[in-house]
Amino acid sequence: MTDLLYQTDSYLQEFDASVVAIEAETRAIVLDRTAFYPGGGGQPCDTGRLTIGGVTYPVERLKKQGDSVNHFLGGDAPLPAIRAAAHGQLDWEHRYQLMRTHTAMHILCGVIFRDYSASVTGGDMQPLKGRMDFEFETMRAELIHAIETAVNREVQNAREIRVNILPRAEAFKIPDLIRTKINLLPEGIAQVRTVEIVGLDLQADGGTHVKNTSEVGHIRVVDYKSKGAINKRIYVEVE
Repeated sequence: MTDLLYQTDSYLQEFDASVVAIEAETRAIVLDRTAFYPGGGGQPCDTGRLTIGGVTYPVERLKKQGDSVNHFLGGDAPLPAIRAAAHGQLDWEHRYQLMRTHTAMHILCGVIFRDYSASVTGGDMQPLKGRMDFEFETMRAELIHAIETAVNREVQNAREIRVNILPRAEAFKIPDLIRTKINLLPEGIAQVRTVEIVGLDLQADGGTHVKNTSEVGHIRVVDYKSKGAINKRIYVEVE
C-alpha cells in the first residue's frame, strides 16, 4: 500500500520513501509513500526522478494498481533493492501547470453547472490546455463569450480551494457531488476525496489543484464543437 502524499499536499515537490516492491520485467518499483500523481480523471501523470543508493532514475510514467502506485524507471541502471531508501523530486513546472489547468477545468465545470445546469460528459487535459464536454443542445459564439467572461471572473474572485477526504456515506450526502454524467467512483471505495472551490463548486475528485483560483491565470476558450445532438465540446487554454 502506498501513502498518497499528493492527496493532502499538492505543493509537495520532494519526499523521502522506501522501496517496498519491484517488478523487474517492467522496471517498476512501488514505494511506501509518494508525491507523484499517477494520473486519472483526465489529468496526466507526473514526471520527475528518484535517487536511490546514489543512482538517479528518471520516473517516466506511473500507474495506480489497487492500493499501490507503480513508478516506471527509465535508463538502464540496475534496479534498487527492497527496503532501499529513496528520495523523490517532481518535475515541478509540469506538475504546477497541470494543477492550474485542472483547477481551470473545475472553474469551467462549476460555472456551467451553476449557470446552465449542464452535466459533464467527458474531458481531458495537458499542461495549460484541455477540453471538456457538456450536455448542451446548442452552442454559439455569444454563449462561449459569456462562459469565458464568467470563468475569468471566478479566477479574479480569488476563491479558496479546499480538499477533504470523507467517508463514502458522508460524502454522498453532498448534493450534486458527481458532476459527470456517469458516476466514475468504484463501489469499493470507502473514502471519497472532495475538492471545493468555495462558493462555486464542490465535487469528488482525485487530482491535484492550486490553493486559490487566482493562481490559475487567464482562461481562454479557443474553440468549441458539436460532438452529438446534446454533447458540445469546449477547448480552453490557460495563460
